[in-house]
Amino acid sequence: MNYAVLKKRIEMCLLRMISIALSAFVAGVSMAHAAPLSCDEAKGHIGEQATVCGLVVSAAYTRSQTTFLNCDKPYPNNDFFAVIFKSDREKFVEKFGPPEITLLKKNVCVTGKIQEYQRKWEIILNDPKQLEKK
Repeated sequence: MNYAVLKKRIEMCLLRMISIALSAFVAGVSMAHAAPLSCDEAKGHIGEQATVCGLVVSAAYTRSQTTFLNCDKPYPNNDFFAVIFKSDREKFVEKFGPPEITLLKKNVCVTGKIQEYQRKWEIILNDPKQLEKK
């Protein structure tokens, strides 16, 4: 194989790789800027990375030191909630104060992977950057 043919193949391969990388980047940016979901809409997006916004109508800090922020309907009638486990709670307390107090009756948006837990939908919060008070 001569040098010119080899050079052309390498250039084509590089162009394909750049095109694929650019497409993946654009797709990632599009996903990151997708419109926020309501608490009711979360159930249709299980397994997806999304932002869910709503009013924290009830909240709890349990004996196991887990924090629950219930969206749009009070527990036990809520369909969606955000959860902060003991291991991450201090980070949220530093930024917001006790979340079950300071975020109650506030509109918030939470970002993360939507999961199903006991026929309800949740996002687990590990980092305060996942939570935005409106």
